[in-house]
Amino acid sequence: MEIRKGEARDLAEIAAIQEASPEAAAWPPRDYLGYDLLVAVRSGRVAGFLASRKTAEKEWEILNLAVAPDCRRKGAGRALVEAFLAEKQGDVFLEVRESNTTAREFYNSLEFQVVSRRDGYYHHPPEAAIVMKFHSC
Repeated sequence: MEIRKGEARDLAEIAAIQEASPEAAAWPPRDYLGYDLLVAVRSGRVAGFLASRKTAEKEWEILNLAVAPDCRRKGAGRALVEAFLAEKQGDVFLEVRESNTTAREFYNSLEFQVVSRRDGYYHHPPEAAIVMKFHSC
């Protein structure tokens, strides 16, 4: 699997992944080009993507991570997060729906820790967000 910077040519596949991932945030795909965008490519197609941004000195936020349904549980999400974290020193934050136990367990396995809860963070449907943090030296 190849991890590389996402480009405009990837947007149609990113849109399809996002549409098939109701648990992920739903952004206009073109907006991802304004952030740091990584894609996992398997067999010549985008298997998943990770969008992030720098929020402060030595601080980043993962904005969205989604993997194509037929590529889930095959290492694409883990490869994306690990590639992202390998380049960062400091703190990485993210929010995840409180009900998304699969994602929470996934991030726990990557050593993210729960740091807080934000009531009413999500709107469709209404739900709290669990804020998680990873610290790298």
